[in-house]
Amino acid sequence: MKIDIIVDKNGMIKRTLFFANAVCLTTRNKQLVIKNKESQEGKAVPIEDIGFVVIENQQIYISIPAITELTKNNVSVIFCDEKHMPLSMNLPLECNSIQNQLFSAQIESTLPTKKNCWKQIIEQKINNQALVLEKYGHNPNHLKNISKDVKSDDSTNREGFAAKIYWDSIFGKNWNRDRFGEYPNNYLNYGYAILRAGMARAIVGSGLLPTLGIHHHNKYNAYALADDLMEPYRPFVDDMVIEYIDKNPNKLEIEQDFKSFIFSIMTRDTFMNNNRHPFMVALTFTSSSLSKVFLGKTKNLSLPEFT
Repeated sequence: MKIDIIVDKNGMIKRTLFFANAVCLTTRNKQLVIKNKESQEGKAVPIEDIGFVVIENQQIYISIPAITELTKNNVSVIFCDEKHMPLSMNLPLECNSIQNQLFSAQIESTLPTKKNCWKQIIEQKINNQALVLEKYGHNPNHLKNISKDVKSDDSTNREGFAAKIYWDSIFGKNWNRDRFGEYPNNYLNYGYAILRAGMARAIVGSGLLPTLGIHHHNKYNAYALADDLMEPYRPFVDDMVIEYIDKNPNKLEIEQDFKSFIFSIMTRDTFMNNNRHPFMVALTFTSSSLSKVFLGKTKNLSLPEFT
């Protein structure tokens, strides 16, 4: 088991528990009890201290009471497939005191409101991509200019235009960003899956429906809103992947050191509205700002600024 430290929006220490070996996970006295299947050695971690649990090994046993207690505490439980890639996650159905009011506001949100939110998201995503390019010695000006030309709902698809320039600059014109594509797509896919889980957790904690997106719409997608709100955060994952593969050019497959490294994104300093926050807290601020938009309290989203 590997434990990484993250911080929640109240400044409380939270942990990411990563299980790669066969263990038994049960609960007792509001604690997650972890026992090695072979040695029967165990330890306990207070559930209120946990933010994420990653189940990677197919031989792990986790009890229903443990899942229930983790869910009650808004712990995101991520299950991986046989290839050790994040496959699904467990989140609570109720996690906010005014959830019914927020659900109604989200469902009744007008199309112009959604289009304006998507414009802001894409503007900031492209701005952050430009800053990633600048960090690695590429000219950011083209993307900065493109971000200024984003229309309502990104009706002219500036996102796609910027993406072509962005990826060509980073990995060359012969490389294609593809979910099922060649290296280093596998690294990006893993990082985006962790980001998606973190954003989904933040959305539920803000009292919103993760299924109901403002732009992404797919009847098979249970996390459309997470896919919307994570867009300006993707460049942060890109940056960590670039940094890792620059230092490890011969590692073409994902290993444990990369998983530990990418999970550390949750503690990364992130600037938002000229204030610095841990990455995980920034996710919560973004989802909470969307709640305020739906309630008519503001028109502006709180979005991250890459530094």
